[in-house]
Amino acid sequence: MTMLLFLLVAVGGFVGAPSRYLLDRAVSQRVGSDLPWGTFLVNVSGSLVLGFLTGLSLGGHLPDAATALLATGFCGAYTTFSTFTFETVRLLQDGRILHAAGNAAVSVAVGLAAAAAGFALGLAV
Repeated sequence: MTMLLFLLVAVGGFVGAPSRYLLDRAVSQRVGSDLPWGTFLVNVSGSLVLGFLTGLSLGGHLPDAATALLATGFCGAYTTFSTFTFETVRLLQDGRILHAAGNAAVSVAVGLAAAAAGFALGLAV
């Protein structure tokens, strides 16, 4: 990896992490639920964007520098498997087994569908 690509990944991450935090907080405050809707929206939107960028990249429409900045840097910092896992475990610890199972199943299914839709859109460009 060249220094330029390393810096692009860092810049993307610098923007992606606070974007995740701000969107998660905004959704959580508006929804007013103890279910992790903010994390769900972040991960689904991130899956859609990453799928789109992957489709663009594989179609030859996204240079390596843009892939490093947007896909690896931004999407890598924006999406959050660790928070998804923590929140699902927290639901289990609270005895909310169906909510935990639903969170896991719906998050994975909708995330995969979003990634597939984004990928198809990216290839179609």
